[in-house]
Amino acid sequence: MTKQLVRVGHSPDPDDAFMFHALANDKIDTGDYEFRHELVDIETLNRRAFQADLELTAVSIHAYAFLRDKYVLCSCGASMGDGYGPMVVSREPIALDQLKGASVAVPGKLTSAYLALRMCLDADFPSVEVPFDQIIPAVVAGEYSGQRIDAGLIIHEGQLTYSDQDLKLIVDLGRWWQDRTGLPLPLGANAIRKDLGNEVIRDIQQLLKESIEYGLNHRDEAMCYATQYGRDLDSRRADQFVGMYVNEWTRDFGPRGRQAVAEFLAQGHAAGVLPELVVPEFVECSAGRPG
Repeated sequence: MTKQLVRVGHSPDPDDAFMFHALANDKIDTGDYEFRHELVDIETLNRRAFQADLELTAVSIHAYAFLRDKYVLCSCGASMGDGYGPMVVSREPIALDQLKGASVAVPGKLTSAYLALRMCLDADFPSVEVPFDQIIPAVVAGEYSGQRIDAGLIIHEGQLTYSDQDLKLIVDLGRWWQDRTGLPLPLGANAIRKDLGNEVIRDIQQLLKESIEYGLNHRDEAMCYATQYGRDLDSRRADQFVGMYVNEWTRDFGPRGRQAVAEFLAQGHAAGVLPELVVPEFVECSAGRPG
């Protein structure tokens, strides 16, 4: 019997690798489905999602605002910054308000980090799109492809490594958002293509949930796999990073996590960054494995 192909897109970083370890390495029975993984940076996945070529993909919550006709958010698989998150760093101390006139390297204009910074500054700002893993070197060098770089908006493991380059923290957007709303900062989610139909959508979400649970229940094994994707992270910091972004929020958004997503999108619209007020749609939790 031919299995249904599910093409999966996720970032080549430790938290996503940890989350997908069981699916990528045949640790769970996937029944009637075959999963094929593509490891791509999050901004590329955001832009690919407009063509809906992947059945299951990681997306930024910011990007989801433009994709709700094509994708529905999984209830599991969240990346939430609970009092921490993307950061803006620079070579020399800069006042937050000065960023409005600075040239900031950003990992993509559909990332949640970018939307959060737009809201934090309550203004647009000069930005240069730079691959996320090249932002810290660009800030250190003060330029990228001939363009001046005054500061950088860092995501992923850069949140733990920026100080190795003696860079200065201007703002932690996860802390800023928590102070503003009392909620965790919703950064990323997994989304399933709507045209697959409700049964297949529920099956795929259930298998994703089992993969997450497997990693959390076999942490040492999953960390061994995930650490290979931790650029510049030793095993201790890789474990710390995974703990930051694969946790109870990842098991299920829950009511508070869903509230955080709705509030983030609503405030993005109120700030004039998102053209429409978007109410997020989530896959309902399945009672068990696909048959």
